[in-house]
Amino acid sequence: MFRTALVLTLALAGPALATQEYILPSLFDVSGVAANDVLNIRAEPDAGAAIIGALAPDATAIEVVEERRGWARVNAAEGSGWVSARYLSYRTDVWQEGELPAAFRCLGTEPFWDAKVEGGDLVLRSPEDRAGDRRAVQAVLDTGVFRDPARVLVARDMTLFSHPQICSDGMSDRLFGLSATLVIHGDSPRMLSGCCTIQP
Repeated sequence: MFRTALVLTLALAGPALATQEYILPSLFDVSGVAANDVLNIRAEPDAGAAIIGALAPDATAIEVVEERRGWARVNAAEGSGWVSARYLSYRTDVWQEGELPAAFRCLGTEPFWDAKVEGGDLVLRSPEDRAGDRRAVQAVLDTGVFRDPARVLVARDMTLFSHPQICSDGMSDRLFGLSATLVIHGDSPRMLSGCCTIQP
């Protein structure tokens, strides 16, 4: 009797409760907003807070970096704000074993750097090197925990560590859901720190 009730409860609650809970950051689609309306982005996780932006009713692949009491933190322009989580639908295709989301990218300041995978290479760019330093990717490692976004990207003479943590780029009011540490090997090893995003 209890088992039947539990299955029915999960079925009525929808897929978010029927599957293992996601780990942020992850991507969501706007859902349940009227076609002639928008999903407001507010300065604080409160329905009375100032509106600082909006998402279209058909917006997709919105990166959520934090949740708080039914509100989801998203980035808009150069700032960070909150939308009601009840109007977001979780995507199950974001974090796959041994893979990176298509838009995965890391960046940092002091010094400025940007790294992402292009054509099987990890490409590290800086203001002084726009073409980028390309290193062949050898492996993408994960924890083995279902939907855990922590990743280690192993490339020739470079290793990029990324794990879930609220992170600031130090240059804007945006907040990211992944921190990054990039280790460059070789005769003069060095370490860069920053944040990562999966927002397309």
